[in-house]
Amino acid sequence: MSRPRTALTLAGLLASATFGAAWAGPPTVPAFDSATISGLGARNIGAAVMSGRIAAVAARPEPDGKTLILVGAASGGVWKSNDGGTTFRPIFDKQDVQSIGAIALDPKNPGTYWVGTGEAWMRNSVSIGDGVYKTVDGGETWTKMGLPTSEHIAKIIVDPTDSDTVYVCVPGRLWSDSADRGLYKTADGGKTWSQVLKGANLSTGCSSLALDPGNPKKLFAAMWDFRRKGWTFRSGGENADAPSASSLCVGRRRPDLDRSQVGPGQWPPEGSMGPRGGGDRPF
Repeated sequence: MSRPRTALTLAGLLASATFGAAWAGPPTVPAFDSATISGLGARNIGAAVMSGRIAAVAARPEPDGKTLILVGAASGGVWKSNDGGTTFRPIFDKQDVQSIGAIALDPKNPGTYWVGTGEAWMRNSVSIGDGVYKTVDGGETWTKMGLPTSEHIAKIIVDPTDSDTVYVCVPGRLWSDSADRGLYKTADGGKTWSQVLKGANLSTGCSSLALDPGNPKKLFAAMWDFRRKGWTFRSGGENADAPSASSLCVGRRRPDLDRSQVGPGQWPPEGSMGPRGGGDRPF
């Protein structure tokens, strides 16, 4: 007889507790202060200020299934991730400049990276570079490969069939005329460079470059006529009526054509050079 009486007593206590809780009001909100999140580390989730510009990204899958990522900052060097972006480490801090404009991975040599210094954005607050760098050991050491007066590099492309052939796209100086603008090519891994395309005037440089994946001997180069001044920025001709040297150029290289036959500022004769669409004043 004692067991039923005990069960009834427990049921009554539970009912009383439940009934009382219904009249206790909403639960008290726990205090929230710095101690609550003291164990969480801060992490950067994007560029919130103008010095945080990301100028170049290059990536590829690795044999171990992870993704290699290289990130170039406009004023912060080159950063490398071997785990798809989970962690990064700087690999360019010991070099003379930290402004990055372009990064290219050698398709045939996993440890070879090319870096063009000098961001390609023509801002009124801009960082310049001192040419092209190359590493053959995954970023542990770097060698300066030339084009020291380029100041800004917008694009680098490595020929997928020939690692010694590399193209570098140079917009040129921001504030003044420069004969260093244009498209450069090396056929010996960076030992020597030739200017294979230049603009129609000293304010026109190479702003972008693309390679035909189906025919790596065929290139498309964008030429941009621009000038930054203290009070304004010009993109195109000197005024509303002046012609612009901006254009899209196409060039092909025949395998049996010796590069010594191609003079500075020229595309090979069997290719073509000059505007291809966009009218006479594309921008």
